[in-house]
Amino acid sequence: MADTTAENTQTTIVSDDMDLLRFATAGSVDDGKSTLIGRLLLDSKSIFEDQLEAVETSSQAKGYDYTDLALLTDGLRSEREQGITIDVAYRYFATPNRKFIIADTPGHIQYTRNMVTGASTADLGLVLVDARQGLTEQSRRHAVLLSLLRVPHLVLAINKMDLVDYSQETYEKIHQEFKQFATKLNIPDLEVIPISALKGDNVVDRSEHMSWYSGPTLLHHLEHVHVASDRDLMDTRFPVQYVVRPKSDEFHDYRGYAGQVAGGVLKPGDEVVVLPSGMTSTIESIDLFDQQLDEAFPPMSVTVRLADDVDVSRGDMIARVKNAPTPAQDIDAMICWMTNKPLQPRQKLAIKHTTRTGRAMVKDLQYRLDVNTLHRDQDTQELGLNEIGRVTLRTTVPLLCDPYSKNRTTGSFILIDEQTGVTVGAGMINSGS
Repeated sequence: MADTTAENTQTTIVSDDMDLLRFATAGSVDDGKSTLIGRLLLDSKSIFEDQLEAVETSSQAKGYDYTDLALLTDGLRSEREQGITIDVAYRYFATPNRKFIIADTPGHIQYTRNMVTGASTADLGLVLVDARQGLTEQSRRHAVLLSLLRVPHLVLAINKMDLVDYSQETYEKIHQEFKQFATKLNIPDLEVIPISALKGDNVVDRSEHMSWYSGPTLLHHLEHVHVASDRDLMDTRFPVQYVVRPKSDEFHDYRGYAGQVAGGVLKPGDEVVVLPSGMTSTIESIDLFDQQLDEAFPPMSVTVRLADDVDVSRGDMIARVKNAPTPAQDIDAMICWMTNKPLQPRQKLAIKHTTRTGRAMVKDLQYRLDVNTLHRDQDTQELGLNEIGRVTLRTTVPLLCDPYSKNRTTGSFILIDEQTGVTVGAGMINSGS
């Protein structure tokens, strides 16, 4: 790892049962998203020596008098040449307190679809703003998208404070402006932190230049933000991904149903219903590799065995008898359109919801949402690339869904072009019937 000979080198012990935080960066171009992630990786000792040497060599070749940490995340050649982030870059690191998965998402408006992809599974959204520029249209745009995606925690990182002489007045002005804007959005938890990604102020270590700031550093907040209660632990949802039937004499009677728990808590002895058939049974055991578990909860991937020999296949869902989703074929949803060919009413597409696939027709395009002003254009006839709108779909198979506001897994889906197999849309369900 980087700086392995330094006296302050910290050995990070990663265990399988450590808590995991997924967070996505967002904001305008050149606000320093990639540099911030590079700083987090560097100061948390999560970079290999050869990686750091390559970045230092590249920075010197460009004539920089500093290490360009953005090169650690801008992996595509076109990104390095243009100095921008195009695709979503995923990075992984850990501290003694928590494991992290970072999605570095693009800032350009034409890559909104990439930003939506990166933020769709995030527990926390990190919006950067340049302290010199303040809130921009793209900063507001990404805050709106994070709100639409129901990302439960948001951090506004006011970056490049070193370029405004660490001014408290600048920080307070941007803080108050964003708080006023956030009242229009659904943001349950907001933290505002002044930082300098290039210098390292308030990223991992507390800044000596901003004694007026008494809040947490960015890493401290990321390590301690509470995310366990964000998951739906009330409504049991277990989409079946695969039927496990080992072809061996030792396990010739074994029949299990593998998948990822999308909601609630599963325990042996629970009475459950298999949808859409409606057959009931009880959970005999919950298996994880060679061990049996006392319970399973989101986002654990396990194999469930039932006491009765009922017909279960991929695309089915196991739920509680008295708390099961209602199968729906008329779907009201928000759509982010991801391809050049526009979405139009009467269009037919393939749909994938959890582990279930089918076909869908666009019955109605209700409105296009302007994510800058939140204006609803009800006269629109189509959705173009990177645009978001509200639609009504009719599916050929019933979807076992919940509202997206209640469960982000069973409340989301993707739309696929049947001719090319390309994902053309991502949806968030409002309701189904």
